[in-house]
Amino acid sequence: MSEQSASPEINRLCVDHKIDYHGLWTDLRSEAEEVAAKEPELRSLMQEVILDQDCLGGALGMRLARKLAREDMPRGELAPLLAGLLREHPALTMSAAADLSAIVERDPAASSALEPLMFYKGFLAITTYRISHYLWSHERRLLALYFQSLASEVFGVDIHPAAQIGCGILLDHATSFVVGETAIIEDDVSILHEVTLGGTGKEAGARHPIVRSGVLIGAGAKILGRVEIGRGAKIGAGSVVLKDVPPHKTVAGVPAEVVGDSAEENPAQAMDQSLHCSGL
Repeated sequence: MSEQSASPEINRLCVDHKIDYHGLWTDLRSEAEEVAAKEPELRSLMQEVILDQDCLGGALGMRLARKLAREDMPRGELAPLLAGLLREHPALTMSAAADLSAIVERDPAASSALEPLMFYKGFLAITTYRISHYLWSHERRLLALYFQSLASEVFGVDIHPAAQIGCGILLDHATSFVVGETAIIEDDVSILHEVTLGGTGKEAGARHPIVRSGVLIGAGAKILGRVEIGRGAKIGAGSVVLKDVPPHKTVAGVPAEVVGDSAEENPAQAMDQSLHCSGL
């Protein structure tokens, strides 16, 4: 299936996240042409990743291939594999487009979608996860684990391929982000660096956190066990969360306790990391 003949699920992603896919791709090409003209040292990079491609899936595949290529899988093998998966399964590309849009909307450091596509390891790590998750779900588990290993090595991000992550994700800075096998992250979540969604021991089955939509997780937070972080909640930086967090509440501390209500309906979009503690 081509990206131009998107499935109903892809159309739902476009509508729910207000993604102008073709406008995004047109803007990326226009910006790449400007960069290639102004920065001769980046001309070949822009040419190969953006200007020589016919769609966002091809661009994502080439960018990841340049970052992840190794002796055991050189770029000449990796680029067609990644680009082929992204082109053949448009949900992967549209989820990445939703992530790009989320970054531009929420991160004041990002002036355009070109910047995260080319240079933000959080975006590239999540996109690599999306590919590994697809492979895992289609019984290609060793290849999925291979890409997980590469992402951990290259980006400092370790997401198990079986974890379930929605779209519209901002993974800001990303270093040392860890997600366990049975974790679930819904759409429209913002996460800072050094966050762990982990287990509490050797138990089997569902043992990692559930993070509902609209949640903001501050830098260094550790959420452990099968706890649920309710819709629109906020997790303070450095907190250790060991029990459920109600929707639209703010928690902080070690162990984390409720310190007030979320000041915003959607903390993930607001990106305000202040705690707004009640009674303080």
